Amino acid sequence: MDEKVRNEIQNDIKNNKVMIYMKGSPDFPQCGFSAQVVHVLQSYGIKFGSKNILEDPALRQGIKDFSDWPTVPQVYINGEFIGGCDITLELHEKGELKKLLQEAGAI
Repeated sequence: MDEKVRNEIQNDIKNNKVMIYMKGSPDFPQCGFSAQVVHVLQSYGIKFGSKNILEDPALRQGIKDFSDWPTVPQVYINGEFIGGCDITLELHEKGELKKLLQEAGAI
């Protein structure tokens, strides 16, 4: 993986308690899975960072290499990879996402 991309990702997840790599932006998601994750995160009324992987091919591949996860969106909380859409929704439905967000100081 390109060192510049690795550093960018590390800085993003270090400087944002909650970070999502997605297709599109929170205001204009460009896939249903990204839209679902944004909706869940917004339901907590939290601030979160985001990057549109469609704008940067190196980041699009780099985030997959970084997490060893083949799809986006990808959610990071407190610097840790949480998962994609299905895992985020499952954690939300079980009440575990709220706990993770609280522990990270995001809520």
